[in-house]
Amino acid sequence: MSIKSFGAKIFAKRIRKKINKWADNPIKTQERVFKELLHKANNTAFGKDHHFSTIKTHADYVREVPIRDYEELRSYVERVVQGESDVLWPGKPIYFAKTSGTTSGVKYIPLTSDSMPTHIRAARNAILCYVAESGKTAFVDGKMIFLQGSPELVEKNGINLGRLSGIVAHYVPKYLQKNRLPSWETNSIDDWEQKVDAIVAETVDEDMTIISGIPPWVQMYFEKLQKKTGKAIGELFKNFELFIYGGVNFEPYKATFEKLIGRKVASIELYPASEGFFAFQDKQDEKGMLLQLDSGMFYEFVKADQFFEENPKRITIADVEIGVNYVMLISSNAGLWAYNIGDTVMFTDTAPYRLVVSGRIKHFISAFGEHVIGKEVEQAIKEAAEATGTMIKEFTVAPQINPEDSELPYHEWFIEFQEYPDNIDDFAIEIDNSLRKQNTYYDDLIVGNVLRTLKISPVPKDGFNEYMKSIGKLGGQNKLPRLSNDRKIVDSLTISIAK
Repeated sequence: MSIKSFGAKIFAKRIRKKINKWADNPIKTQERVFKELLHKANNTAFGKDHHFSTIKTHADYVREVPIRDYEELRSYVERVVQGESDVLWPGKPIYFAKTSGTTSGVKYIPLTSDSMPTHIRAARNAILCYVAESGKTAFVDGKMIFLQGSPELVEKNGINLGRLSGIVAHYVPKYLQKNRLPSWETNSIDDWEQKVDAIVAETVDEDMTIISGIPPWVQMYFEKLQKKTGKAIGELFKNFELFIYGGVNFEPYKATFEKLIGRKVASIELYPASEGFFAFQDKQDEKGMLLQLDSGMFYEFVKADQFFEENPKRITIADVEIGVNYVMLISSNAGLWAYNIGDTVMFTDTAPYRLVVSGRIKHFISAFGEHVIGKEVEQAIKEAAEATGTMIKEFTVAPQINPEDSELPYHEWFIEFQEYPDNIDDFAIEIDNSLRKQNTYYDDLIVGNVLRTLKISPVPKDGFNEYMKSIGKLGGQNKLPRLSNDRKIVDSLTISIAK
């Protein structure tokens, strides 16, 4: 055992004890964070506008601080972007994480000297929890790759801005620098396909032990490696032990990954975003990710089916229930207040608090009142793939409200198959049956002949990649929405494929 491996094992035990301390006292931890946030931001422009000095309870906070998304917070953010101090948080941010919003265009999410370390600690602690649980440390001596955005930053009014994953690249600890791939030059390549080709060239002969990234883009990397070498990834990288992912649900990709790798490897799910690092998988045998209650973020939740009401009820973790679909709001030491990040979550446990991401509050299908969410379609396609031995590369779903030939409306599933099912109609029925079991509203519409069984439209090989390229979102942290309540995405997809 190397000194680095030995040190990792000792450090992991110490960090696990620290995590347990706040995880075992969740309500008190969140109450402390709540008070600290209000106290520190009391004299900011936002704090004065919302009477932070008078807020003593969560009920006070709800009264003074309304729910906002980026567009509704934009007037404050623009002041920060223009260089003003003490607007949302004391002083100025040290970075802006630049993201693309579906309705807000480019978004500039502030990262402060208080919030930035929480991103780094959470990513580190996720790996350390795996070490503490498994006792495995040999992988720390191998090479590690993190498929991410360019680390090159630009300056805006004295503040550096870039993609979050690129900003994080500046914080890789010195003891990991020699293990980390790809090179800075390769990581800075903007064109995603060129970048992946360069990463393949740099890593093909290395001892890769940890590979991390969003599943569809890691899959592209694996496929290029396999094409170049003719070997399964597990054979090529004999010591590959740990796959770390986030951004999308891994389950629809799992069978394809196992085939590409040629064996099973342990995995860790992360829940990072520009707005904060919210959760990570801390146990291999537990469903859900541990909510980060001691990371400078105060959480609120609104039941998803009530969110669009005039004054939806906001609750804290003290009142959440397992299995309920919630919109998650955050108030943070980056200066975001009662901020709607757009995700919906479900708790799988409350001792400690673990959750799964169930979808996006704006990404659902309810063209007929069915309110189908991301978690349901992902579960349905997973079950259908397992039942039929089918492998899926990518998919998205949209309603077909006005079908031809006067037939009943339906949900249309655009699927790029890694391996086709023997009978595509049987595969569609498997998906439909799973969806009907999960969603009673959808089942009622099928039984009542309001909807017909879903239809599958196969997408040609690399069709989704071509679509993402056509809209300038190929690779990096970009993700394809799983479902939509209209046909804007699938109509653009169809046009892209036809070219």
